[in-house]
Amino acid sequence: MILAVPNFSEGRDARRVEMVSRQFRAGSDLLDSHSDPVHNRTVLTLTAPAKSLGESLVRGCGACSMTIDMRRHEGAHPCIGALDVAPLVYTAADDREAAEATALDVAQAIGADRIPVFLYGALASREERRERSFFRNGGLDELRRRMEAGELAPDFGPDAPHPSAGATLVTARPPLAAFNVLLEGVDMDAAREVAASLRESGGGLPGVRAMAVDLGTAGPQISTNVHDPIAVPLAAVVARIGELAESAGGRPAAGEIVGLVPEAALLGFPDDVAIPGFDRERHIIERVAP
Repeated sequence: MILAVPNFSEGRDARRVEMVSRQFRAGSDLLDSHSDPVHNRTVLTLTAPAKSLGESLVRGCGACSMTIDMRRHEGAHPCIGALDVAPLVYTAADDREAAEATALDVAQAIGADRIPVFLYGALASREERRERSFFRNGGLDELRRRMEAGELAPDFGPDAPHPSAGATLVTARPPLAAFNVLLEGVDMDAAREVAASLRESGGGLPGVRAMAVDLGTAGPQISTNVHDPIAVPLAAVVARIGELAESAGGRPAAGEIVGLVPEAALLGFPDDVAIPGFDRERHIIERVAP
């Protein structure tokens, strides 16, 4: 089974989210849709045969470029493009080759539409290009400066960001967990310290990327990507966040899962941390397509 998980930079205008989503799901089955107004981002989970998935991503990218203007974009989530990220996700090792081939076809097609594409993860051309943060640091303005200065060349497409659509990141990967934890009892400064110590680059859990997000009256959120949620289940992430927040008088109040996760990611998940809106029959990969 191969999935596509496009992340596009609109999470506030329901009309525009629907216009873009309609193009992504043409020719594919929509398994999940998650929009967040603070992050100003929508994440779709699609499935179809590889060729159809690729066509859906390219079609959806066109809708993003016509609908979303990155010159006016504001949101808490780091991003560089209208279609910011377009990963092909293989759920079995036998599907890896097809997912990678489809990802490369998608990248080439998006580049041909005058949107620069950068390959990351396992498809990255060099080690330093594996992380999305390598391209996102400083935002779209900094990416434009780096490209115009000749410091950074795309894998496909033009040598400068699209005027309104920016650039797109593409890869093929196994499933990860996009997992957020709402904290109570701490301020944003303490939440930033928690995120810094939680992430792998700060000496934290392996394969975990984390940042603190201010949700306003709801409080601070630790937003994570867990790259191997089988080796590092979400229970371990919650436990570590709890340990890090405790010294500041805080604790995990609730969790949020964006999209689908493998069933093993939820092993041992604590009963006292609710995950509002999570449905095991719709959000566990093996139950959606055993």
